[in-house]
Parts: sequence; structure tokens; C-alpha cells
Amino acid sequence: MKMGNTSAVTEFFLVGLSKYPELQLLLFMFCLITYMIILLGNSLLIVIIILDSRLHTPMYFFLGNLSFLDICYTSSFIPPMLTIFKSGRKSISFIGCALQMVVSLGLGSTECVLLAMMAYDRYVAICNPLRYPIIMHRVLYVHMAAWSWIIGCLTSLVQTVMTMMLPFCGNNVIDHFTCEILAILKLTCADISMNVLILTVASTVLLVIPLLLIFISYVFILSSILRINSAEGKKKAFSTCSAHLTVVILFYGSALFMYMKPKSKDTKASDEIIVLSYGVVTPMLNPIIYSLRNKEVKEAVKKVLSRHLHLWKI
Repeated sequence: MKMGNTSAVTEFFLVGLSKYPELQLLLFMFCLITYMIILLGNSLLIVIIILDSRLHTPMYFFLGNLSFLDICYTSSFIPPMLTIFKSGRKSISFIGCALQMVVSLGLGSTECVLLAMMAYDRYVAICNPLRYPIIMHRVLYVHMAAWSWIIGCLTSLVQTVMTMMLPFCGNNVIDHFTCEILAILKLTCADISMNVLILTVASTVLLVIPLLLIFISYVFILSSILRINSAEGKKKAFSTCSAHLTVVILFYGSALFMYMKPKSKDTKASDEIIVLSYGVVTPMLNPIIYSLRNKEVKEAVKKVLSRHLHLWKI
């Protein structure tokens, strides 16, 4: 195959689900409503965590990071996707596509590591409650969150640079509605074995290993919970862990299916629906799950709302 230059491609055309125009209208409404809920829910959770001093703990520090991450992650691709669904303008510049890929892939990778950090925090809190303030001191949990961001962003940067440096030979039609790395790699006219190897290694390091660590953490957590004599203590422990575990199942289940399944030559509509699952639905459910399943968050919300209502009456 004749090799071309990446400069021959100055823009890409996103044609995901273009065969289903009636579905695009439904997806536009769904994604618009979901995005509004994501912005409102996660922003409210961040504000509550900042305003209520009782929530200034490692657990809620990680949760605040997760909410901020979800806002940035969804903002990187949902607004352009809405434009595609509504206006029919399906083009995106080469630079714009690269930026969308590095941001979405980086934040998605960061969330994988961050969820593992949150599992370790719950493990220490439940299995070593007396030593929890000593182990999970401020320097440690701030560094844990920072390294989650650093690892995710560096991994994404390497993969994006290696992908966008490949020759596309004029092939610029992406069978997807975002600049997703698997869809981009299918457009190249060069050997992508190194890219696939790095993607496989990154998927193993950022998906399989954190998930394994989360599983091990929850084995110890469950063992400790079952040894708690107080029914109220068991209920509180299950409440604080079940929210995190629900988010883990939703996020990792979709991501593992997408990046660890055998790669096919053609992008299927099911792959794009899976992207919506972990890219749109999970960020929307995160604040809802943590609010409904967490007594401290619900009490903090009531406290902040009552304070503002009191000020309005004055």
C-alpha cells in the first residue's frame, strides 16, 4: 500500500450512526438531558463537599476529584457530538480531533486509577479504622489523586501522539461520533502493531490491574464487615462501599468490553452504544448514586439548602 503523509488529512468526518437518522434525534435529546444532569449533579456535589467541613475527608476529596473529572470528560466530547446530531456538521479539524482524543482518553484513564485509589481508601477505613487518620493523611491522599491524573494524562499523551503521527493517506471518514482511538487506528495505512501493543498494555495496566486491586480490597472489606457485631455498623459500612462498588461495576464493565474484547475490522453500532454507556451514563449516575446511598452527603445537602432558604427568607 502506498504510504501517504498525515498532512494530507486536515480534517475528519464523524459518521457514527449516520445509517440511523431517527436514532440520532433520540440520542441528541438523550445526550442533551444527560449532559445537563451531569453538569448540575457533579457541580452540586463539588460545592457540597467544599462547603461542608464534615466532608473534608479523603473519601470526599477523591469523590470531588471524580466529579470534576466527569465534568471535564463529558465536556470534551458531548457538545461536539450534539452539534453533529443536530446540525449535521460532521467535520472536525485534525488538531481538534487530536485534542478530543487526548482529553477524553486521558480523563478516562485517570478515572480507572482514581477508582482504585478510592477502593484502597475504603479498605483502610473499614479494615484499619483506628489507624485510618494516620495512614490516610493529607499528604498521602493528595499525592494519590495527583498521581492518578499524571498516570492517566501521560498514558493518553503517548497513545495520542503515536496515533496521530501515523499516515492516513487521505482516509478521513471515522465510523464513530467521537475521535475514539480504536476508530482512528482503523483509518491508517501503516503497520499499527506497535500501537495495538501499547494500547493492550495500557488497557491491562489501567483496567485489569486496578480492577484486580479493587476486587482484592473488597474481599478484605467484606470479610471485615461480616465481623462487625453492630447491625448499624454493618449498614453504615455497606452504605459507604456500595456506592463506590456500583460505580466501579458500571464503569469497568463497559470499558473492559470496549477495550479488552477482540478487535474487529469494522466498528459496530454496539461499540458506539457502549461508549455512550461509560462515557455519558456513568458520569450522570455517579453523583446520584453517591447522594442516594450516602447518609453524610444527604445530610450535607439538607444543611446547605436549609442555610440558603434561611438567607432568602431574611
